[in-house]
Amino acid sequence: MFVLSFETFGGAEVLHYVERPDPAVLPGHVLVDVKAAGVNFADIYRRRGKYRELGEAPYINGYEGAGVVSAVGDGVSGISIGDRIGFVDVARANVSKLNVPADRAIPLPDNVGYETAAAILLQGLTAQYLCEDSAVIAQGDWVLVHSAAGGVGRHLVRFCKAKGARVIAMASSPEKRQIAQDLGAEIALSYDEGWVAAVRTMTNGGANVVYDAVGSTLDKSIQAARPRGVIVSYGMSDAPPGPVDPLTLMQTSKALRGAELWDYLESAAERTRRSTLLFAALSSGIVQVPPIETFALADGRDAHQRLEDRSFSGKVVLIPSV
Repeated sequence: MFVLSFETFGGAEVLHYVERPDPAVLPGHVLVDVKAAGVNFADIYRRRGKYRELGEAPYINGYEGAGVVSAVGDGVSGISIGDRIGFVDVARANVSKLNVPADRAIPLPDNVGYETAAAILLQGLTAQYLCEDSAVIAQGDWVLVHSAAGGVGRHLVRFCKAKGARVIAMASSPEKRQIAQDLGAEIALSYDEGWVAAVRTMTNGGANVVYDAVGSTLDKSIQAARPRGVIVSYGMSDAPPGPVDPLTLMQTSKALRGAELWDYLESAAERTRRSTLLFAALSSGIVQVPPIETFALADGRDAHQRLEDRSFSGKVVLIPSV
């Protein structure tokens, strides 16, 4: 098999495309010929040595993708050779062959291709639970979405609009703000010094719900929420959020919630249920496939550099050679 790996932390130049022996299928797993693997900012952070542990070198990035089952391990039922599956939480996925725990295999409908699955599963499932589980969104509510043209943000805009919310999109450039409005945002604002006041004025007191994936903006997000509003903190694309004084929340009856996808994908049944709902949203047009740029696994350096180009608003997908 072929892998995209690195032995030291640093820029994209530390990535190397190498060949390794094919793995044997493990008990309780299915061996998957990976057809497409998504690249995320977490992969960039890991490559730089600024994210969670990767174990021992050589390191292999990635944790989401899609492919075809080529072998079934002992103890596995309900999955057969030739089945098409996706996955969102299987480490070391930047490879051409991957052992996927059977309970983490997500069946793919016939109308969802490998590249589409690798492009929407992780961000789509994240946006889905944020909209369904992290806050109650009612018809006419004002919802503020940070990084609204990004991977999760663009799906949040769509999910919230489908619930009848009025969406305020935050984005860093005119091009990204236009993308957010094309997705259905009613208002699009830049990250200038006056955005909190603008939100409070436009909404007559603040947003009902604020989704913050930036981290460094959390304090301002709390200010931008109305009394009894909900602030959902689910990322730190710019920097980790600072400490929050509980009195700030108590004095205006605001609620601050943390959010992590893995707490909701707690079983095979939940993965299947949530992915089925996501695929239905895709079929109905609520969810839209983002612009996809594909790179051969051998060109992983170029893929990382493309993702690091903040002007790109879409999904980078690696195509392994099996």
